[in-house]
Amino acid sequence: MILAKEFNRNKFARDSDLTISTKGPQPPTVVQFGANVPQELARASSLVVPYAGGVDLNCGCPQSWACAETLGAALMEKRELVRDMIVETREYLRRDGWGVGKEKDVGNPKGRSVSVKIRVHKDLRKTMDFITTVLGPEQDRHIDWLTIHPRTRQTPSSTPISVEALEILTTTFGDKVPILLSGDVFTLNSLPFTSPLLDAANLPTFTCKSISTDNILKQKQPNPLLNIPKLAGLMSARAILANPALYAGYDACPWEAVETFMSHLARAPLPFKLVQHHVSEMCAPGMGPNKNALLSKAERNAMLSCTNMVDLVDFLDEKAREKGYGDEFGLRRIV
Repeated sequence: MILAKEFNRNKFARDSDLTISTKGPQPPTVVQFGANVPQELARASSLVVPYAGGVDLNCGCPQSWACAETLGAALMEKRELVRDMIVETREYLRRDGWGVGKEKDVGNPKGRSVSVKIRVHKDLRKTMDFITTVLGPEQDRHIDWLTIHPRTRQTPSSTPISVEALEILTTTFGDKVPILLSGDVFTLNSLPFTSPLLDAANLPTFTCKSISTDNILKQKQPNPLLNIPKLAGLMSARAILANPALYAGYDACPWEAVETFMSHLARAPLPFKLVQHHVSEMCAPGMGPNKNALLSKAERNAMLSCTNMVDLVDFLDEKAREKGYGDEFGLRRIV
């Protein structure tokens, strides 16, 4: 979540929060903002859409600092304000010449999406009122899609998501707007529901020597899983840090993901502490049932003691050779 107000006013914030390559084809990117003023969200969106595929308003962050600033989950009590921010942003982008016609502009090179991520209320009727207000008229809804995190603002992340709330909301609104799930998307083979969306996923064969499909843990569910037929997609936060290959079907991070990340760094460097953080997350046990780790806790602590990129590459080269992850030289260079 990028803070729209600071992004608009500070060049250093823009350089720090959004760095995207302008060379060659880029993967689809949606920039998520935290905002509580329509003009701030509209202005920030106009600054990023030349380099991104769309913008998203975060109404789900439960952190106390965000809610104290009327950002994130605090906006779940201000449905009219959220609607106004979305309408202002869409109109601002339209005036700038961007295609904001939703499905009509999917194939348009200037097509851009405007979406919202929400949490749910304890009283689900309030969430339904919120969604109805934000969606607007059925013949020309205000948003391209809606992401639902089926926890309340007060629900800790250790408590499982409410699949029942997700089922009710997708049944009610799934024909009116594409709905994505955020929350507990740890692996594709351990989600607490069934959906035709998952049936279409092609799960790959593992190639990393450290992880085998034989180690996938099959959890026994005490009750039949709810089916969510109108779910359009998935979003992951914590789990994607631990396993960037999650959506390729891997239930734990493969070594190839570390090699790919390190190869990209050679062409697009990041601050060293940030690199260490990402590598440490990828080499630790995952968020799902498969708790295999690429490096032990002691090895991860040793990795965090590296003081520069050369030491880190040498360390990973050594571990790759020891564990048989890479080739005879250590880390493979991914082109």
